[in-house]
Amino acid sequence: MARPGDLTRVVELPGPWTHRHVAANGARFHVAESEPGQVAADAPLVLLLHGFPQFWWSWRHQLPALAGAGYHAVAMDLRGYGGSDKTRDGYDPFTLAGDVVGVVKALGRRQAVLVGQGWGGYVAWAAAVLHPREVSALAVVSAPHPTVVQHAFRRGLHGEALRHVLTMQLPFLPERQLADPHGGRVAAHLTSWAAPGSGFPDAEAVTTYQSAISLWPASHCALEYHRWLVRSRLRNDGRAFARRLAEPVRQPVLALSGELDPAVPREAMRRSQRYVAGPMTERTLPGVGHFAPEEDPEALTAALLDWLAGLPDLRGR
Repeated sequence: MARPGDLTRVVELPGPWTHRHVAANGARFHVAESEPGQVAADAPLVLLLHGFPQFWWSWRHQLPALAGAGYHAVAMDLRGYGGSDKTRDGYDPFTLAGDVVGVVKALGRRQAVLVGQGWGGYVAWAAAVLHPREVSALAVVSAPHPTVVQHAFRRGLHGEALRHVLTMQLPFLPERQLADPHGGRVAAHLTSWAAPGSGFPDAEAVTTYQSAISLWPASHCALEYHRWLVRSRLRNDGRAFARRLAEPVRQPVLALSGELDPAVPREAMRRSQRYVAGPMTERTLPGVGHFAPEEDPEALTAALLDWLAGLPDLRGR
C-alpha cells in the first residue's frame, strides 16, 4: 500500500494551484484547485476529470488558464487514482458519478461544469444524466457517450481500443505490468495513443504517470473501470445503467476529438449527438491523438474557453 509520504511526493506536485482532500460519497478525494484569492468567490466551478493511466496532473496546463479566465478550476483524482482513496469496490459508473457530484458539494457548490477526458469523460457523461441538477454543462474529450461505447463494444470496438479493453480483463497480470516501474507499459500506452510527432509523452510525463500508477493498488483500481465495462454487460447493474443512460443529456455539451486518435474515431463522437437533447458543439483538434490536454494544450484550452464563454451565466451556482 502507498505510504502518506509517497502520496505527497508523487501526487501533490507544485504549481500555481493548491492541494487538499475532501470527503464525498463515503471516500476521500484529492483535488488540485485554483489558488485562494485568484478568482472571485462566486466564480463558476469547472471540475476536470482525468483519463487512464493519468491523474489530476493531466490538467496542469488548463488549471492556471481557466483560473486566469475567471473560473474556479479544480482537477480531482478519480476514485482509485493519485491521492484519492483506493477502495475495494465502487468502480461502477453509478458510484463514480456520485463521487463527482459529491466533490462538487464538498467544494461548497451546487453545480459545476464537468470536463472529462477518456475515462473521465465517461464518468462525466454518467454524472450529467444521473445527477442533472449538479451538472450545469459538460465537455468531453475523446470520450463518446457510454451508450455509443457499449454499442461499439458489441460490434467490435475500434481495433486499438478493443485490444486494450480485452487485455485488461486478464487477472493480476495487467496491474502488475502497469505498476512495474521498469516494465514500460505506461510509456507504451501513452505513446501508442498519442499522435506521432506530438512530443507527448516526454520523459517527465512518463516518469510522473508511472510513479503515480505504481502506488499500489492504484493500477488495480484503474483496471476495475475497464473490467466493469465488460463484466456488467450481463448483470443487473449494467442493464440498469444502460436504461438510465438512454435518458437524453439536456445540458450543453462540447465534444472534442483528436484528429489522429487511434482509439476513439471521430464518428464515435458524432454518434453521441443522438443522446443529447441540449445544444451540442463538436470540434476536431488537428494533429492531436487521444491525450489532447497534453498533446496540444493551447488548442484544447482555447476551444474550452471559447465554449465556456458562450454558456449562460453560471456564477454563484
